[in-house]
Amino acid sequence: MSKELAKTYDPKDIEDRIYADWLENKYFHAEVDHSKTPFTIVIPPPNITGQLHMGHALDNTMQDILIRYKRMQGYNALWQPGTDHASIATEVKIIETLKSQGISKEDLGREGFLERAWDWKKEYGGRIVSQLKKLGSSCDWDRERFTMDEGCNRAVNEVFCKMYKKGWIYKGSRRAGTGEVIIRTAQWDSALAKHLVWLPELFGPGKGTKRRPNRVWAFVE
Repeated sequence: MSKELAKTYDPKDIEDRIYADWLENKYFHAEVDHSKTPFTIVIPPPNITGQLHMGHALDNTMQDILIRYKRMQGYNALWQPGTDHASIATEVKIIETLKSQGISKEDLGREGFLERAWDWKKEYGGRIVSQLKKLGSSCDWDRERFTMDEGCNRAVNEVFCKMYKKGWIYKGSRRAGTGEVIIRTAQWDSALAKHLVWLPELFGPGKGTKRRPNRVWAFVE
C-alpha cells in the first residue's frame, strides 16, 4: 500500500480490506455469555426475488447503527442474518425468466423447476448477502439462515403442529391481506381467480392497509 495519501478516496482500497479483517477476527460473532445482557436483532430477511434497493440500505444501516451501539455498551449483541424464500413472488420471477427463454414451467416438471428454484436462490441469495457485506453490515455470518433451510423448515412445522393441536390455529372462511403478486398469479389461473374477492365490508370502498393501500383482498372458499 502506498505511503502517500491519495488525492481522492477510493473505497475499493480501504473498505473491502477492513471488512475482511473484521470477518477474519469474528468481531460480529456472538456466543452465549451469561455475564452479559443479551441484545438481539433478527434481520427482516430480504426476499430472494432480486437484489437489495435503497429501502433495504436505509433499514439495514439503522439496524447496524443500533447493534454496534449495543456492542459498545457491553451487551452480548447478535445481529442474526438471513434471507426469505418468498415462494410465490420468487416463482413468478422464475417463470418470467423461463418465458424469456422460451421454456414453460410444465416443460421442466416438478423436479426440474425445483432445481431452477435452488439455482435462483444461489444466485440472488448470494447477491443479497454480498450487498449486505458491501454495506459493512455487522451481522454474525456464521449464523446465516435461509427460511427453507432444513432446521428452519423443521422448526416451523413443529411449532405449527403444536399450535394447531392447542387450538391456536384453525381454518377460517377468509384470508385477508394477500399481496399484489398473488393477485397477478391468480389472474393467470382462472380456477384460483374466481375465489379472489375485494373486501369493502372490512375496509370500506377504496381503502386498504397502510402497507398495501387499495390492495386488500381475500380468498373465499
